[in-house]
Amino acid sequence: MTALRPLAPPDAPAVEPLALSGLHASLSDPLLDAMTFLNEVTTRYPGAVSFAPGRPYEGFFEPEDVHGHLDAYLDHLAARGLDRDAVRTTLFQYGPTKGVIADLVARTLANDEGLIVAPESLVLTVGAQEGMLLTLRALCAGPQDVLLVSSPCYVGVTGAARLLDLTTVPVPEGPDGGPDPQAVRAAARAVRAGGGRPRALYVVPDFANPSGTSMPVGARARLLETTAAEGLLVIEDNPYGFFARDPGERPTLKALDRRRQVVYLGSFAKTCFPGARLGYVVADQEVAGPGGRRSLLADELAKLKSMTTVNTPALSQAVIGGMLLRHDCRLRAANARATAYYAANMTALLGALEREFPAAERRRLGLSWNEPEGGFFAVLTVPFTADEAAMERCARDFGVLWTPMAPFYPAGGGEHRLRLSVSSLTEHQIDAGVAQLARFIRAQAR
Repeated sequence: MTALRPLAPPDAPAVEPLALSGLHASLSDPLLDAMTFLNEVTTRYPGAVSFAPGRPYEGFFEPEDVHGHLDAYLDHLAARGLDRDAVRTTLFQYGPTKGVIADLVARTLANDEGLIVAPESLVLTVGAQEGMLLTLRALCAGPQDVLLVSSPCYVGVTGAARLLDLTTVPVPEGPDGGPDPQAVRAAARAVRAGGGRPRALYVVPDFANPSGTSMPVGARARLLETTAAEGLLVIEDNPYGFFARDPGERPTLKALDRRRQVVYLGSFAKTCFPGARLGYVVADQEVAGPGGRRSLLADELAKLKSMTTVNTPALSQAVIGGMLLRHDCRLRAANARATAYYAANMTALLGALEREFPAAERRRLGLSWNEPEGGFFAVLTVPFTADEAAMERCARDFGVLWTPMAPFYPAGGGEHRLRLSVSSLTEHQIDAGVAQLARFIRAQAR
Protein backbone atom coordinates (compact mmCIF):
# COMPACT_ATOMS: atom_id res chain seq x y z
CA MET A 1 0.00 0.00 0.00
CA THR A 2 1.36 3.42 -0.93
CA ALA A 3 1.95 5.66 2.08
CA LEU A 4 -0.09 8.85 2.11
CA ARG A 5 1.94 12.00 1.71
CA PRO A 6 1.32 14.89 4.10
CA LEU A 7 -0.42 17.83 2.44
CA ALA A 8 2.43 20.10 3.47
CA PRO A 9 5.87 19.58 4.96
CA PRO A 10 5.99 19.83 8.78
CA ASP A 11 7.88 23.13 8.66
CA ALA A 12 5.52 24.84 6.22
CA PRO A 13 4.26 28.21 7.49
CA ALA A 14 0.68 28.21 8.72
CA VAL A 15 -1.97 30.00 6.73
CA GLU A 16 -2.76 33.43 8.14
CA PRO A 17 -5.94 33.48 10.29
CA LEU A 18 -9.04 34.52 8.43
CA ALA A 19 -10.05 38.05 9.38
CA LEU A 20 -13.58 38.13 10.77
CA SER A 21 -13.97 41.50 9.06
CA GLY A 22 -13.39 39.73 5.75
CA LEU A 23 -16.20 37.23 6.32
CA HIS A 24 -19.92 37.89 6.02
CA ALA A 25 -21.09 40.67 8.33
CA SER A 26 -23.74 38.42 9.93
CA LEU A 27 -20.93 36.55 11.70
CA SER A 28 -20.21 39.70 13.73
CA ASP A 29 -23.86 40.27 14.56
CA PRO A 30 -24.52 40.20 18.34
CA LEU A 31 -27.74 38.31 17.60
CA LEU A 32 -25.82 35.20 16.54
CA ASP A 33 -23.50 35.51 19.55
CA ALA A 34 -26.46 35.77 21.92
CA MET A 35 -28.01 32.54 20.72
CA THR A 36 -24.67 30.72 20.82
CA PHE A 37 -24.10 31.94 24.37
CA LEU A 38 -27.51 30.65 25.44
CA ASN A 39 -26.69 27.17 24.15
CA GLU A 40 -23.29 27.19 25.82
CA VAL A 41 -24.48 28.41 29.21
CA THR A 42 -27.20 25.75 29.26
CA THR A 43 -24.49 23.12 28.80
CA ARG A 44 -22.35 24.63 31.55
CA TYR A 45 -25.16 24.40 34.12
CA PRO A 46 -26.86 21.08 33.38
CA GLY A 47 -28.30 20.86 36.91
CA ALA A 48 -30.13 24.19 36.68
CA VAL A 49 -33.90 24.37 36.24
CA SER A 50 -34.04 25.63 32.67
CA PHE A 51 -36.81 27.98 31.62
CA ALA A 52 -34.67 28.79 28.55
CA PRO A 53 -35.42 26.33 25.71
CA GLY A 54 -38.67 26.21 23.79
CA ARG A 55 -38.39 22.49 23.15
CA PRO A 56 -41.24 19.98 23.50
CA TYR A 57 -41.60 17.78 26.56
CA GLU A 58 -39.78 14.51 25.89
CA GLY A 59 -42.10 12.38 27.99
CA PHE A 60 -44.42 12.10 24.99
CA PHE A 61 -41.74 10.54 22.75
CA GLU A 62 -41.12 6.79 22.45
CA PRO A 63 -38.40 5.45 20.12
CA GLU A 64 -40.52 2.53 18.93
CA ASP A 65 -43.16 4.97 17.64
CA VAL A 66 -40.81 5.91 14.80
CA HIS A 67 -41.01 2.37 13.43
CA GLY A 68 -44.79 2.36 13.71
CA HIS A 69 -45.08 5.65 11.83
CA LEU A 70 -42.76 4.44 9.07
CA ASP A 71 -44.68 1.17 8.70
CA ALA A 72 -47.94 3.09 8.43
CA TYR A 73 -46.55 5.18 5.60
CA LEU A 74 -45.20 2.11 3.78
CA ASP A 75 -48.66 0.53 4.06
CA HIS A 76 -50.09 3.73 2.61
CA LEU A 77 -47.76 3.56 -0.39
CA ALA A 78 -48.69 -0.08 -0.98
CA ALA A 79 -52.39 0.78 -0.77
CA ARG A 80 -51.84 3.39 -3.47
CA GLY A 81 -50.52 0.66 -5.73
CA LEU A 82 -46.78 1.28 -5.55
CA ASP A 83 -44.75 -1.87 -6.02
CA ARG A 84 -41.58 -2.68 -4.07
CA ASP A 85 -39.30 -0.94 -6.57
CA ALA A 86 -41.36 2.24 -6.46
CA VAL A 87 -41.40 2.20 -2.65
CA ARG A 88 -37.63 1.71 -2.63
CA THR A 89 -37.18 4.70 -4.93
CA THR A 90 -39.47 6.87 -2.82
CA LEU A 91 -37.55 6.16 0.38
CA PHE A 92 -33.96 5.89 -0.78
CA GLN A 93 -33.59 8.24 -3.75
CA TYR A 94 -33.63 11.96 -4.31
CA GLY A 95 -37.28 12.91 -4.43
CA PRO A 96 -39.47 15.71 -5.77
CA THR A 97 -38.19 19.07 -4.58
CA LYS A 98 -41.61 20.08 -3.27
CA GLY A 99 -41.94 16.88 -1.24
CA VAL A 100 -43.83 13.58 -1.24
CA ILE A 101 -46.46 14.04 1.50
CA ALA A 102 -48.07 17.31 0.38
CA ASP A 103 -51.43 15.55 -0.03
CA LEU A 104 -51.38 14.37 3.60
CA VAL A 105 -50.35 17.82 4.87
CA ALA A 106 -53.15 19.43 2.87
CA ARG A 107 -55.67 17.01 4.40
CA THR A 108 -54.34 17.80 7.87
CA LEU A 109 -54.63 21.56 7.33
CA ALA A 110 -58.22 21.11 6.19
CA ASN A 111 -59.10 19.00 9.24
CA ASP A 112 -57.25 21.05 11.85
CA GLU A 113 -57.45 24.62 10.56
CA GLY A 114 -60.35 24.60 8.11
CA LEU A 115 -57.71 25.66 5.62
CA ILE A 116 -58.36 24.39 2.09
CA VAL A 117 -55.16 24.41 0.04
CA ALA A 118 -54.15 22.50 -3.05
CA PRO A 119 -51.24 20.07 -2.49
CA GLU A 120 -49.34 21.72 -5.33
CA SER A 121 -49.26 24.99 -3.33
CA LEU A 122 -47.15 23.29 -0.63
CA VAL A 123 -43.38 22.96 -0.34
CA LEU A 124 -42.03 20.55 2.31
CA THR A 125 -38.93 22.08 3.88
CA VAL A 126 -36.10 21.13 6.23
CA GLY A 127 -37.78 22.77 9.20
CA ALA A 128 -39.66 26.05 9.13
CA GLN A 129 -36.32 27.87 9.15
CA GLU A 130 -35.61 26.79 5.58
CA GLY A 131 -39.10 27.95 4.66
CA MET A 132 -38.26 31.41 6.01
CA LEU A 133 -35.02 31.58 4.04
CA LEU A 134 -36.68 30.50 0.79
CA THR A 135 -39.62 32.87 1.22
CA LEU A 136 -37.47 35.89 2.04
CA ARG A 137 -35.07 35.15 -0.80
CA ALA A 138 -37.94 34.88 -3.31
CA LEU A 139 -39.88 37.94 -2.19
CA CYS A 140 -37.03 40.39 -1.66
CA ALA A 141 -35.46 41.03 -5.04
CA GLY A 142 -33.12 43.91 -4.30
CA PRO A 143 -31.67 46.24 -1.65
CA GLN A 144 -34.77 48.44 -1.74
CA ASP A 145 -37.01 45.61 -0.53
CA VAL A 146 -37.77 45.73 3.19
CA LEU A 147 -39.25 43.16 5.56
CA LEU A 148 -41.48 44.44 8.37
CA VAL A 149 -41.36 42.31 11.52
CA SER A 150 -43.48 42.31 14.65
CA SER A 151 -41.34 43.43 17.60
CA PRO A 152 -40.29 41.66 19.77
CA CYS A 153 -39.60 39.13 17.07
CA TYR A 154 -38.48 35.53 16.72
CA VAL A 155 -34.74 35.66 16.07
CA GLY A 156 -34.95 33.00 13.35
CA VAL A 157 -36.52 35.37 10.86
CA THR A 158 -34.34 38.38 11.71
CA GLY A 159 -31.31 36.08 11.55
CA ALA A 160 -32.41 34.76 8.14
CA ALA A 161 -32.83 38.33 6.92
CA ARG A 162 -29.35 39.15 8.18
CA LEU A 163 -27.84 36.19 6.30
CA LEU A 164 -29.53 37.45 3.13
CA ASP A 165 -28.49 41.09 3.67
CA LEU A 166 -32.13 42.17 3.89
CA THR A 167 -33.32 45.23 5.77
CA THR A 168 -35.87 44.68 8.53
CA VAL A 169 -38.07 47.33 10.11
CA PRO A 170 -39.69 46.51 13.48
CA VAL A 171 -43.39 47.13 14.13
CA PRO A 172 -44.21 47.22 17.85
CA GLU A 173 -46.85 44.92 19.27
CA GLY A 174 -50.12 46.61 20.13
CA PRO A 175 -51.70 46.53 23.60
CA ASP A 176 -53.85 43.51 22.68
CA GLY A 177 -51.03 41.46 21.11
CA GLY A 178 -49.62 41.26 17.60
CA PRO A 179 -48.48 44.17 15.44
CA ASP A 180 -50.71 47.22 15.68
CA PRO A 181 -52.36 47.83 12.27
CA GLN A 182 -51.81 51.58 12.52
CA ALA A 183 -48.14 50.99 13.27
CA VAL A 184 -47.92 48.66 10.25
CA ARG A 185 -49.38 51.37 8.03
CA ALA A 186 -47.02 54.00 9.42
CA ALA A 187 -43.97 51.74 9.00
CA ALA A 188 -44.86 50.84 5.40
CA ARG A 189 -45.36 54.47 4.47
CA ALA A 190 -42.12 55.52 6.16
CA VAL A 191 -40.23 52.89 4.17
CA ARG A 192 -41.74 54.15 0.91
CA ALA A 193 -40.99 57.75 1.85
CA GLY A 194 -37.36 56.74 2.27
CA GLY A 195 -37.21 55.18 -1.20
CA GLY A 196 -37.68 51.57 -0.14
CA ARG A 197 -40.34 49.02 -1.00
CA PRO A 198 -42.11 47.41 1.97
CA ARG A 199 -42.49 43.84 0.76
CA ALA A 200 -43.99 41.73 3.53
CA LEU A 201 -44.85 41.59 7.22
CA TYR A 202 -43.71 38.65 9.36
CA VAL A 203 -45.98 37.81 12.27
CA VAL A 204 -46.73 34.98 14.73
CA PRO A 205 -50.41 35.55 15.63
CA ASP A 206 -50.73 32.74 18.20
CA PHE A 207 -48.65 32.58 21.41
CA ALA A 208 -45.72 34.28 19.77
CA ASN A 209 -42.10 33.51 20.50
CA PRO A 210 -40.82 35.29 22.56
CA SER A 211 -43.69 37.35 24.00
CA GLY A 212 -46.37 34.66 24.30
CA THR A 213 -49.02 37.10 23.06
CA SER A 214 -51.88 36.31 20.68
CA MET A 215 -53.89 38.49 18.33
CA PRO A 216 -57.62 38.86 18.96
CA VAL A 217 -59.76 37.67 16.06
CA GLY A 218 -60.93 41.17 15.21
CA ALA A 219 -57.35 42.41 15.09
CA ARG A 220 -56.49 39.67 12.59
CA ALA A 221 -59.11 40.89 10.15
CA ARG A 222 -57.96 44.51 10.57
CA LEU A 223 -54.35 43.48 9.99
CA LEU A 224 -55.25 41.74 6.73
CA GLU A 225 -57.16 44.83 5.57
CA THR A 226 -54.26 47.12 6.46
CA THR A 227 -51.58 45.01 4.78
CA ALA A 228 -53.73 44.63 1.65
CA ALA A 229 -54.21 48.40 1.46
CA GLU A 230 -50.44 48.89 1.80
CA GLY A 231 -49.59 46.25 -0.80
CA LEU A 232 -47.89 43.95 1.69
CA LEU A 233 -47.83 40.19 1.77
CA VAL A 234 -48.11 38.60 5.20
CA ILE A 235 -45.73 35.83 6.28
CA GLU A 236 -47.62 33.94 9.00
CA ASP A 237 -45.60 31.60 11.22
CA ASN A 238 -47.70 29.21 13.33
CA PRO A 239 -45.68 26.77 15.45
CA TYR A 240 -47.74 27.14 18.65
CA GLY A 241 -51.34 27.53 17.48
CA PHE A 242 -52.53 24.20 18.91
CA PHE A 243 -51.40 24.87 22.45
CA ALA A 244 -54.14 27.05 23.94
CA ARG A 245 -55.18 27.00 27.58
CA ASP A 246 -58.67 27.92 26.38
CA PRO A 247 -59.61 25.94 23.24
CA GLY A 248 -61.65 28.82 21.77
CA GLU A 249 -61.82 29.58 18.08
CA ARG A 250 -58.60 31.15 16.76
CA PRO A 251 -58.61 31.16 12.95
CA THR A 252 -55.22 31.55 11.38
CA LEU A 253 -54.59 34.57 9.20
CA LYS A 254 -54.38 32.16 6.27
CA ALA A 255 -57.83 30.78 7.07
CA LEU A 256 -59.15 34.37 6.95
CA ASP A 257 -57.23 35.16 3.78
CA ARG A 258 -59.50 35.85 0.80
CA ARG A 259 -56.89 37.50 -1.42
CA ARG A 260 -54.06 34.96 -1.31
CA GLN A 261 -51.99 37.56 0.50
CA VAL A 262 -50.72 35.25 3.28
CA VAL A 263 -47.73 32.95 2.91
CA TYR A 264 -48.13 30.36 5.66
CA LEU A 265 -45.18 28.76 7.44
CA GLY A 266 -45.84 25.51 9.29
CA SER A 267 -43.74 23.10 11.29
CA PHE A 268 -44.10 19.60 12.72
CA ALA A 269 -41.48 20.28 15.40
CA LYS A 270 -43.99 20.97 18.17
CA THR A 271 -47.00 18.98 16.91
CA CYS A 272 -44.99 15.83 16.02
CA PHE A 273 -41.33 16.02 17.07
CA PRO A 274 -38.34 18.28 16.27
CA GLY A 275 -35.94 15.50 15.26
CA ALA A 276 -37.72 15.02 11.94
CA ARG A 277 -36.71 18.59 10.96
CA LEU A 278 -39.81 18.91 8.80
CA GLY A 279 -41.70 22.06 7.98
CA TYR A 280 -43.71 23.39 5.09
CA VAL A 281 -44.73 26.54 3.27
CA VAL A 282 -48.18 27.20 1.81
CA ALA A 283 -47.45 29.58 -1.07
CA ASP A 284 -50.54 29.70 -3.27
CA GLN A 285 -49.86 33.16 -4.71
CA GLU A 286 -49.89 33.32 -8.50
CA VAL A 287 -46.69 34.41 -10.25
CA ALA A 288 -46.86 35.96 -13.73
CA GLY A 289 -43.88 35.21 -15.96
CA PRO A 290 -42.79 36.24 -19.42
CA GLY A 291 -44.97 35.28 -22.35
CA GLY A 292 -48.05 34.97 -20.18
CA ARG A 293 -46.65 32.05 -18.18
CA ARG A 294 -48.35 31.46 -14.84
CA SER A 295 -47.02 29.51 -11.85
CA LEU A 296 -47.49 29.33 -8.10
CA LEU A 297 -45.08 30.95 -5.68
CA ALA A 298 -44.57 27.40 -4.34
CA ASP A 299 -43.08 26.43 -7.72
CA GLU A 300 -40.67 29.35 -7.54
CA LEU A 301 -39.65 28.44 -3.97
CA ALA A 302 -38.94 24.92 -5.22
CA LYS A 303 -36.44 26.36 -7.70
CA LEU A 304 -34.56 28.01 -4.85
CA LYS A 305 -34.74 24.87 -2.75
CA SER A 306 -33.19 22.86 -5.57
CA MET A 307 -30.08 25.02 -5.11
CA THR A 308 -29.95 24.63 -1.30
CA THR A 309 -31.12 21.36 0.27
CA VAL A 310 -32.20 19.90 -3.11
CA ASN A 311 -35.07 17.98 -1.52
CA THR A 312 -36.36 17.37 1.98
CA PRO A 313 -35.32 13.90 3.27
CA ALA A 314 -37.87 11.31 2.24
CA LEU A 315 -37.36 9.35 5.47
CA SER A 316 -38.38 12.35 7.58
CA GLN A 317 -41.41 12.86 5.39
CA ALA A 318 -42.30 9.17 5.58
CA VAL A 319 -42.19 9.12 9.38
CA ILE A 320 -44.28 12.29 9.72
CA GLY A 321 -46.59 11.10 6.96
CA GLY A 322 -47.13 7.86 8.86
CA MET A 323 -47.87 9.78 12.05
CA LEU A 324 -50.48 11.85 10.20
CA LEU A 325 -52.06 8.70 8.78
CA ARG A 326 -52.19 6.99 12.18
CA HIS A 327 -54.16 9.96 13.49
CA ASP A 328 -56.45 10.32 10.46
CA CYS A 329 -54.64 13.54 9.51
CA ARG A 330 -55.94 15.26 12.66
CA LEU A 331 -53.07 16.63 14.72
CA ARG A 332 -55.26 18.61 17.09
CA ALA A 333 -56.71 15.37 18.40
CA ALA A 334 -53.29 13.71 18.38
CA ASN A 335 -51.89 16.56 20.48
CA ALA A 336 -54.68 16.66 23.06
CA ARG A 337 -52.45 15.25 25.81
CA ALA A 338 -49.56 17.60 24.99
CA THR A 339 -51.91 20.58 24.79
CA ALA A 340 -53.29 19.78 28.24
CA TYR A 341 -49.75 19.34 29.59
CA TYR A 342 -48.48 22.70 28.32
CA ALA A 343 -51.66 24.45 29.44
CA ALA A 344 -51.24 23.01 32.95
CA ASN A 345 -47.60 24.10 32.98
CA MET A 346 -48.49 27.66 32.00
CA THR A 347 -51.14 27.74 34.71
CA ALA A 348 -48.56 26.39 37.19
CA LEU A 349 -46.04 29.08 36.21
CA LEU A 350 -48.50 31.94 36.56
CA GLY A 351 -49.75 30.53 39.87
CA ALA A 352 -46.22 30.16 41.23
CA LEU A 353 -45.37 33.75 40.30
CA GLU A 354 -48.53 34.97 42.06
CA ARG A 355 -47.60 33.05 45.21
CA GLU A 356 -44.00 34.21 45.26
CA PHE A 357 -44.76 37.86 44.50
CA PRO A 358 -47.89 39.28 46.16
CA ALA A 359 -49.30 42.42 44.55
CA ALA A 360 -47.75 44.80 47.10
CA GLU A 361 -44.27 43.38 46.56
CA ARG A 362 -44.70 43.51 42.78
CA ARG A 363 -45.53 47.18 42.98
CA ARG A 364 -42.58 47.85 45.27
CA LEU A 365 -40.14 46.00 43.01
CA GLY A 366 -41.57 47.23 39.71
CA LEU A 367 -42.15 43.62 38.69
CA SER A 368 -44.82 42.42 36.27
CA TRP A 369 -45.58 39.63 33.81
CA ASN A 370 -48.04 38.83 31.07
CA GLU A 371 -50.57 36.00 31.23
CA PRO A 372 -50.48 34.16 27.90
CA GLU A 373 -53.56 32.26 26.79
CA GLY A 374 -51.39 29.33 25.77
CA GLY A 375 -48.15 28.36 24.08
CA PHE A 376 -44.77 27.90 25.71
CA PHE A 377 -43.64 31.37 26.82
CA ALA A 378 -44.34 34.10 29.36
CA VAL A 379 -42.40 37.33 29.84
CA LEU A 380 -41.35 39.05 33.08
CA THR A 381 -40.47 42.72 33.38
CA VAL A 382 -37.87 43.04 36.14
CA PRO A 383 -36.16 45.92 38.03
CA PHE A 384 -32.67 45.19 36.68
CA THR A 385 -30.89 44.64 33.39
CA ALA A 386 -31.76 41.09 32.36
CA ASP A 387 -28.71 40.48 30.18
CA GLU A 388 -26.40 37.51 29.61
CA ALA A 389 -24.30 38.33 32.67
CA ALA A 390 -27.39 38.37 34.89
CA MET A 391 -28.60 35.10 33.41
CA GLU A 392 -25.27 33.44 34.12
CA ARG A 393 -25.26 34.70 37.73
CA CYS A 394 -28.76 33.30 38.15
CA ALA A 395 -27.67 29.93 36.77
CA ARG A 396 -24.48 29.78 38.82
CA ASP A 397 -25.75 31.07 42.16
CA PHE A 398 -29.46 30.17 42.11
CA GLY A 399 -29.69 27.19 39.73
CA VAL A 400 -32.17 28.73 37.27
CA LEU A 401 -31.83 29.55 33.55
CA TRP A 402 -33.98 31.90 31.49
CA THR A 403 -33.68 33.82 28.23
CA PRO A 404 -32.84 37.54 27.93
CA MET A 405 -35.40 39.38 25.80
CA ALA A 406 -33.17 42.12 24.37
CA PRO A 407 -31.96 40.02 21.38
CA PHE A 408 -35.60 39.71 20.25
CA TYR A 409 -35.92 43.48 19.73
CA PRO A 410 -34.45 44.34 16.31
CA ALA A 411 -34.23 48.09 17.02
CA GLY A 412 -33.25 47.79 20.68
CA GLY A 413 -35.30 47.44 23.83
CA GLY A 414 -36.32 44.67 26.19
CA GLU A 415 -33.32 45.15 28.48
CA HIS A 416 -35.46 44.72 31.60
CA ARG A 417 -37.44 41.75 30.33
CA LEU A 418 -36.79 38.00 30.41
CA ARG A 419 -38.57 35.04 28.84
CA LEU A 420 -39.65 31.93 30.72
CA SER A 421 -40.48 28.74 28.81
CA VAL A 422 -42.58 26.02 30.44
CA SER A 423 -42.57 23.44 27.67
CA SER A 424 -39.87 21.01 28.78
CA LEU A 425 -40.43 21.09 32.56
CA THR A 426 -42.66 19.34 35.08
CA GLU A 427 -44.93 21.25 37.46
CA HIS A 428 -42.61 20.35 40.35
CA GLN A 429 -39.64 21.82 38.47
CA ILE A 430 -41.63 24.95 37.68
CA ASP A 431 -42.50 25.49 41.35
CA ALA A 432 -38.90 24.92 42.46
CA GLY A 433 -37.50 27.06 39.66
CA VAL A 434 -39.82 30.01 40.36
CA ALA A 435 -38.92 29.89 44.06
CA GLN A 436 -35.22 30.15 43.19
CA LEU A 437 -35.88 32.78 40.52
CA ALA A 438 -37.70 34.85 43.14
CA ARG A 439 -34.65 34.72 45.41
CA PHE A 440 -32.49 35.92 42.50
CA ILE A 441 -34.84 38.78 41.62
CA ARG A 442 -34.96 40.00 45.20
CA ALA A 443 -31.17 39.79 45.43
CA GLN A 444 -30.78 41.78 42.20
CA ALA A 445 -33.31 44.37 43.34
CA ARG A 446 -31.29 44.95 46.52
